[in-house]
Amino acid sequence: MSAAPVSPASPVTPASPSPRGPWAWVPTLYFAQGMPYVVVMTLSVIMYKNLEISNTDIALYTSWLYLPWVIKPLWSPLVELLGTKRLWIVTLQFAVGAALAMVALTLPMERFFQLSLAVFWLMAFASASHDIAADGFYLLALEKHQQAAFVGVRSTFYRVANIGGQGGLVWLAGELHDRGGSWALAWQGVMAVLAGAFLLLAAWHLWRLPRPAIDAPVPPAERRWATFFEIFRAFFRKPGLAVTLGFLLLYRFPEAQLLKLATPFLLDPLDQGGLALSNKEVGLAYGTIGLIALTLGGLLGGWIISRVGLRRALWPLVLAMHLPNVVFLAMAWAHPGSLALISAALAVEQFGYGLGFTAYLMYMVLVAEGPHKTAHYAICTGFMALGMMLPGMWSGWLQDQLGYLHFFGWVLLATIPSLVMTALIRIPEGFGRKEPGA
Repeated sequence: MSAAPVSPASPVTPASPSPRGPWAWVPTLYFAQGMPYVVVMTLSVIMYKNLEISNTDIALYTSWLYLPWVIKPLWSPLVELLGTKRLWIVTLQFAVGAALAMVALTLPMERFFQLSLAVFWLMAFASASHDIAADGFYLLALEKHQQAAFVGVRSTFYRVANIGGQGGLVWLAGELHDRGGSWALAWQGVMAVLAGAFLLLAAWHLWRLPRPAIDAPVPPAERRWATFFEIFRAFFRKPGLAVTLGFLLLYRFPEAQLLKLATPFLLDPLDQGGLALSNKEVGLAYGTIGLIALTLGGLLGGWIISRVGLRRALWPLVLAMHLPNVVFLAMAWAHPGSLALISAALAVEQFGYGLGFTAYLMYMVLVAEGPHKTAHYAICTGFMALGMMLPGMWSGWLQDQLGYLHFFGWVLLATIPSLVMTALIRIPEGFGRKEPGA
């Protein structure tokens, strides 16, 4: 911790031979940002399903884990005002590694559900705080041209974490179980591997993260909390705020409910309305093929918006997001036995979701425009997380009441509020379109 700070007059460039060049830490930093979110939001659902927790309890209690991302803007000033972002990153990565080890220790216990949920809750707060510090550090440690050059690297390695978590780690849990271990022992092994990996990542970043001079604690005399409250007041004084908040909360209303029941549906036996896939098959079909399709859809959606602008692309992208949900209804009705057919259906749904989600992200960029765009974008992401949390809480209970077939029919009806709010928002002509010569 005693190395000399990097001078802002001589920034590290991607071609620099320095061991602290961006390639040494940007990929691993955003892999580390993506993995705990996947563990808390997705792996926890599959793990609890394997451990025979009901769909009602899984959906209700894991949806509460969104809360740290909902209220993240409320404590983001602490990351800005106290300590360096580098210190926050390394400390929080060690904390996540310790939390993963604690989850592994709770699984053989009698009250494992309550104990592991409590640890996941702490991990979620650590992960949300790590997001704030990592994104802030990225802006401080890189020059503008480097930020642009590495934005694709950020996104790619965040997606790699998603594929590694939902694909590789789900497959690993199935493999450990197939070798004769109980599900508790299999998931203990997965969490232990993750804990070790995160502790290594923390040690790596302690060594390799640069020390930009600008990444310094704010002096006590300059910690103006009034500015923080003014940022919130400016957001809530934006014109058309009611429509904006309605769109942020309801655009993903159907997806928020489907997402919590997608993997239980794939795993549940046929006599319970599910598709009776194994963990390995889910890891391949949903966690690997599905996520690759999601990534490709996101790339295509961004390209479409850059060509024609958000206003012209909005409705095609919205329909591309919601209409493919019919594949879940079709699978619940037909129960296809072919893994290839199931994988293709999931790829179609995820590809459409990737297309439609780009429109949502670009609308948040539009809402955040202004002098406080970073903070206002963070507030938008909080409302996005709230829109995922609340519908997800009741989705498991609703599925238990309706069964999978009627539940997926309800998900299609639940697109109506999203479509209504889409019709109400206003997008400036040309917003998001790449200008000639840009």
